[in-house]
Amino acid sequence: MTDNRDEIREGGCACDAVRYRMTGTPIFVHCCHCRSCQRETGSAFALNVLIETDRVTLLDGDVELVNTPSESGAGQKIFRCPQCRVALWSNYAMPVGERIRFVRAGTLDDPGSITPDIHIFTRSKVPWLILADDVPVMAEYYDRKKIWPPESLARYDALRG
Repeated sequence: MTDNRDEIREGGCACDAVRYRMTGTPIFVHCCHCRSCQRETGSAFALNVLIETDRVTLLDGDVELVNTPSESGAGQKIFRCPQCRVALWSNYAMPVGERIRFVRAGTLDDPGSITPDIHIFTRSKVPWLILADDVPVMAEYYDRKKIWPPESLARYDALRG
């Protein structure tokens, strides 16, 4: 996955009070099937674009931070539109927690431009969803050093400092 810093995607909430811009290629894209993501999205999974926080720019409006439980027990910070309450991105309690965003792909103007690099927590995947054979599938989480391409690992390591 080559990092194209000129790549620009924009998105926003349902009521258009919040607009943002994401620049560059995602570090990695998770399709998470855990019960928490199912509840939070009201859907079968969450498609999260992992990207450096400084590559996500708020264009219009403000976001509201909502501390939310997570499957790990460490919690996550979900940033929502204060008007329509749509979740735009999250930060998780991880070594680079504040320096990486998990942008909800469904909030992008062109969500079809993002495809998953991996399916995680498929132990709780809904049974009617058929997954493609060309994307790794994990019953739980995974070892990023074994899955991520070298460039994504380098970007993550740079965030760790």
